[in-house]
Amino acid sequence: KQVKEEILKKEQSKIKPMITHKPQQVSSMFFSHNEALGPPYRILLDTNFINFSIQNKLDIIKAGMDCLYAKCIPCITDCVIAELEKLGPKFKVALRAAKDPRFVRLKCTHKGCYADDCIVNRVSANPVYIVGTCDKDLKRRLRKIPGVPLMYIRSRQYTVERLP
Repeated sequence: KQVKEEILKKEQSKIKPMITHKPQQVSSMFFSHNEALGPPYRILLDTNFINFSIQNKLDIIKAGMDCLYAKCIPCITDCVIAELEKLGPKFKVALRAAKDPRFVRLKCTHKGCYADDCIVNRVSANPVYIVGTCDKDLKRRLRKIPGVPLMYIRSRQYTVERLP
């Protein structure tokens, strides 16, 4: 009997409680949705969102206002512009639309980063953007970040998901 108790004590001492590390949440996420979002909405655009908007003949600013019923400010990172430039002459119209002076250019501090990674890092650090994308993988990654609304194109108009 004593031998069994000693063996149990040794096994229990080997088992350590699992420690999980969760990143600290922003205070505006106290409720179930993001309180930091409000008009004028800042829409962070992805490469394929710009391209699909042009293919569906949607003006990004006007269609965004029709969807959100408020003023919206389209934002584009340097990585998205670089990705459009790399894609070549096929995406020349999308590049010209992305360089529109009405769009806010966001400077990137990193170099050699994919546009999707840049968007995910920027939104997870500062969740004050609505992310406009049609990329399934990027949408899946962004849904894991709490409080980040997604905008995508469905039946020739913009649709917003998870907006409070």
